[in-house]
Amino acid sequence: MLKLYAMFLTLVFLVELVAAIVGFVFRHEIKNSFKNNYEKALKQYNSTGDYRSHAVDKIQNTLHCCGVTDYRDWTDTNYYSEKGFPKSCCKLEDCTPQRDADKVNNEGCFIKVMTIIESEMGVVAGISFGVACFQDI
Repeated sequence: MLKLYAMFLTLVFLVELVAAIVGFVFRHEIKNSFKNNYEKALKQYNSTGDYRSHAVDKIQNTLHCCGVTDYRDWTDTNYYSEKGFPKSCCKLEDCTPQRDADKVNNEGCFIKVMTIIESEMGVVAGISFGVACFQDI
């Protein structure tokens, strides 16, 4: 029974190691996938409260950003042609910017999200390595 437990722990360690290596090797694909999905979420954005629109609003509110590369990404969307910029793009809390670019955040969200992910990658890698190593002890 002890040998079976040791084999199981070794298998879990190898799976964690492979997942870490795959995440590191394919990090550029992950960036491209995030960017493509975020662009798609902007195109399909509406104020009915679906999970993609809610995620876009949450990112834009939290990081004080607007659009993928900048606020002009919104001008190609149906939402912008009907209502203008969403409230989550506003610099101030109680604004309704409509189409006034001076009232919205200028910086895009993609660069901000990638900066946060890359700055925290060392911490995540260290914790993952620590957990994986202490499992086998």
